[in-house]
Amino acid sequence: MEVLLHRFLSSNRDDLIARCKDKVAQRPLRAASERQLAHGVPMFLDQLTRTLAAEEDDEPALSIAISGPSGGDSLALSEIGVTATAHGKELLGLGYTVDQVVHDYGDLCQAITDLAFERDAPFAVAEFRTLNRCLDNAIADAVTEFSFQRDAQISTHQTAAEKQRLGFLVHELRNSLGTATLAVRALELGNLAIGGATGAVLKRSLSTLGLLISRATAEVRGEGLDQRQTFSVASFIADVGLAARLDVNLKSSIFDVATVDPLLAVLANRELLHAALANLLQNAFKFTHQNSAVTLTAYAFGEHVLIDVEDHCGGLPPGGAARMFVPFKPNEDSRAGLGLGLSIARQSIEADLGTLTVRDVPGSGCIFTISLPRYTLQ
Repeated sequence: MEVLLHRFLSSNRDDLIARCKDKVAQRPLRAASERQLAHGVPMFLDQLTRTLAAEEDDEPALSIAISGPSGGDSLALSEIGVTATAHGKELLGLGYTVDQVVHDYGDLCQAITDLAFERDAPFAVAEFRTLNRCLDNAIADAVTEFSFQRDAQISTHQTAAEKQRLGFLVHELRNSLGTATLAVRALELGNLAIGGATGAVLKRSLSTLGLLISRATAEVRGEGLDQRQTFSVASFIADVGLAARLDVNLKSSIFDVATVDPLLAVLANRELLHAALANLLQNAFKFTHQNSAVTLTAYAFGEHVLIDVEDHCGGLPPGGAARMFVPFKPNEDSRAGLGLGLSIARQSIEADLGTLTVRDVPGSGCIFTISLPRYTLQ
């Protein structure tokens, strides 16, 4: 004897939901709470029950309003469509995959079939047709919204990544161009020879500009560009110090460069490391108190070479160190700009298997430390 499906569903609602939960628990990565999945099985089960009851009462318009016509309705979502759409969005937010969206509704169909077999409760063909229609519409709407939200999420992430890469390139080009401009101005005002120390700063800045453009070109072509080399830390610090003395922000502070062991060496991309250290020094010159010292020190520490940049900015605000290297988030209102310099410096140093950290000295200032594997010149 056939049993009315909507009454069977109402009578066994809790059992069916429990069976679905058991099926969910057997699959990995499904730690969502009932609240998070409120638009899933329980609500769909209630809507399916109401759809079947409406058809038994010969109310086709109500049935369609609840669950939609066969094949769905692209112009107006049914009740099942609205909740399935919300469910698909929730599952994406929880990190689920599209197949898990389908499984959520498939679990209920399997649970109904299993329980009906166990209870020897046959249903009319028309009721199974309605069940399949409701499942089809719910799955279609949930998957459609899941895919739409996923595509939008991917597009947002890609846009953010492109914006960050472009920001990094522009920032470094601007820094190198700024140094080159200052060097040219110093050459003109001092009537200096191009072959001297200031001319060397100009040449290195132009070389860095060329490297940045080459890196950008290689990235567009999908090619790698590795220019790591072993070089003297002492000569490197001397070059950086010479270029740093052209910084206009240096006029109100004292710049001290400590003597470096001539045997110390590192394996790195010299131009990118130079740009990273220049960013740290520019940051220090900008925020150190007037007439205070900025100190550049390089020394051996075990198997590493440490390069310290110490300023006297007065220390960081609460949480400042944690935000320091986040791009597009300047630390304080006074720290105008995109907040890219320190983030770029850290990425460049990490590319050479090094680290960049900052230590707050409350009431005094900050000490930025670059750590790189230590090499020795032969």
